[in-house]
Amino acid sequence: MAELIHPEEKIEIKAAVTKPITKIALIGNPNSGKSSLFNQLTGLNQKVGNFPGVTVDKKTGICQLAPQQKARIIDLPGTYSLYPKSLDEKVIIDLLYNQQSDLYPDLVIVTADASNLKRNLLLFTQLVDLQIPAVLALNMMDVAEKDGVKINMEQLQQDLGVPIIPVNARTGSGIAALKIVISQQLPVPNRAFFQIPEEFSGLIKPIRQYFNLQTDYLAWHFAHQYKNLTFLSETDKRFLSDLLGQYSFNSNTLQASETINRYTLINELLLDSVRVEKADTNEKFSNRLDQILTHKIWGYLIFFGVLFMMFQAIFAWATYPMDLIDEGITAINNFIQARFDGPLINLLTEGVIAGLGGILIFIPQIALLFAFIAILEETGYMARVTFMMDKIMRKFGLNGKSIVPLISGVACAVPAVMAARNIDNWKDRMITIFVTPLMSCSARIPVYTVLIALVVPEKYYLGFLNLQGMVLMGLYLLGFTAAVLSAWVMKLILKARERSYFIMEFPVYKMPRWKNVGLTIIEKVKAFVFEAGKVIIAISIILWVMASYGPGNRVAQAEQTVQQQAQQYNWTPAETSLHLSTQKLEASYAGVLGRAMEPVIRPLGFDWKIGIALLTSFAAREVFVGTISTIYSVGDEENIKTIKEKLLSEKDEAGQIFFTPARAFSLLIFYVFAMQCMSTLAVVYRETKSWKWPIMQLFYMSGLAYVCSFIVYQIFK
Repeated sequence: MAELIHPEEKIEIKAAVTKPITKIALIGNPNSGKSSLFNQLTGLNQKVGNFPGVTVDKKTGICQLAPQQKARIIDLPGTYSLYPKSLDEKVIIDLLYNQQSDLYPDLVIVTADASNLKRNLLLFTQLVDLQIPAVLALNMMDVAEKDGVKINMEQLQQDLGVPIIPVNARTGSGIAALKIVISQQLPVPNRAFFQIPEEFSGLIKPIRQYFNLQTDYLAWHFAHQYKNLTFLSETDKRFLSDLLGQYSFNSNTLQASETINRYTLINELLLDSVRVEKADTNEKFSNRLDQILTHKIWGYLIFFGVLFMMFQAIFAWATYPMDLIDEGITAINNFIQARFDGPLINLLTEGVIAGLGGILIFIPQIALLFAFIAILEETGYMARVTFMMDKIMRKFGLNGKSIVPLISGVACAVPAVMAARNIDNWKDRMITIFVTPLMSCSARIPVYTVLIALVVPEKYYLGFLNLQGMVLMGLYLLGFTAAVLSAWVMKLILKARERSYFIMEFPVYKMPRWKNVGLTIIEKVKAFVFEAGKVIIAISIILWVMASYGPGNRVAQAEQTVQQQAQQYNWTPAETSLHLSTQKLEASYAGVLGRAMEPVIRPLGFDWKIGIALLTSFAAREVFVGTISTIYSVGDEENIKTIKEKLLSEKDEAGQIFFTPARAFSLLIFYVFAMQCMSTLAVVYRETKSWKWPIMQLFYMSGLAYVCSFIVYQIFK
């Protein structure tokens, strides 16, 4: 058992407490336990926003340090160094180098893996050289003990010159001591770990004077990274460019030299304070498990088994709460409509509440998907999955982490797009988000079922291979092929200055911390409901208005015509209601737009009625069946046989069967590729922080759907 010295009581804070710390930046290497520590400090008092100009989330939270003292914790992206390798990591230098920023911290908490101090201290020494007050939170002490790592905390604290608090972010051990320390006004570290080379002193001095910087090391970073600092003006950047031109300043070479010098010093420091005595139990559980879970054959089989279980849960388990939500929304609507009447009530029930139902119904799928992802990440298995898949996915412009969003898209593109935020590289993440909606989601199933039943005979081959089932499987494979090929094309088109690296550290296997899993679920659900939800409700209201009202008195004339026909032909109230809904829809703005669309969609074999279905199903693909049911006067949209019989009896203007195989297959292909989901567009906007990407998706997928549908119809007609 390792012998650890816990020096909470020995930490001396020399500066008097004069004011509470209001802003604290939390930073550390990936897999150092930073996210777990953030959750321990903030609990449910978290807020997700975004850093200006980038796609990475800004997570902040309120920490109660003392009864009368709170601090704002800013969770920065994980990084190994202050020399960023990705666009997301650049938010760190934008924050820490700009003292005028609203988020500039009063204090930095650096999380470090106690079992791998050498690697973690590189980032720590860089931060100390910026002379920002700092605390080192030494995490994973239990892992260090098991690995036979003995740490003399008192000596290490003396060598590093900052308070060190041993913590276990998974269990909460040491959090109280950490709060006590960060509630004080800590002094600026007086230890320097790196000296600027003497030949560049003439470069550093004018930079410090021009920008009024406090340290040479910050001026050193301005020289290295001025092109990446968004808060600098073009005039500032020209000044630095001209100044650097006077020196032989090779940034890559100097960064490498600095890293070597820092590691040399870190090695010397750790000789005094850290001893490693390998325990018999040290290894080897994780390595032995990796031999199976990352095996070139068994590893993939196990992974696909895990995916099968995940999607069984998303398809099967989510059905019950989704049905309850759907029934609840319907019950609320029926309750309101039974007691009140009028246009505003219709807007509330058919527009606002129905739109709200379209948001809430996704919650079970989102919660289940991110529960699985959080568990896989917490246990350490997700790192192995991304490692295995990277070699395959990289050929198509993606990386190993893209596999989860792509396969998640089979259930629903909304949580799948949200899952892409785990991809560090900007280009890989954008490509993944862009192509994920091409995967056939569960919302397409009602469309596929109706149209396949129309034109594909129910035949069996070899006694068990159903022809309709094989066509359905072919549609799913077609969507996957389109996603992969589109990713390959985007790889050639999309330019990014950052190179795609895949550096993956395998964390040890461990039991998930259920608090973190729960917080992850709550965070993702809140992000969807409050961000994407606003857009969904707005579009739902617009679609309701378009389908409920028409130009002039056309809707009123349609009602009058149907009433006259009902008396003439002795229709029952049910028949009258069905014809009335059809005529009102045709006379509405949606009907007018459908007629206006007809010349454009006629080459695909579609008429104005299908045009309305295409328009209304933009809210969600599954709305297609309900719209078709109303247009063709089919009362029960759940009765597929009734819809099938009605569609088969539908005639065109020449009196021929309208839904020929050519039209049905054209419509099927259109729905395989088309972006008929406002929820997905809303969440893509939320994830990319820009309307550029969802608009590009809409035009690309709609264009692809149109061209492929046109080709299919022209071939089969």
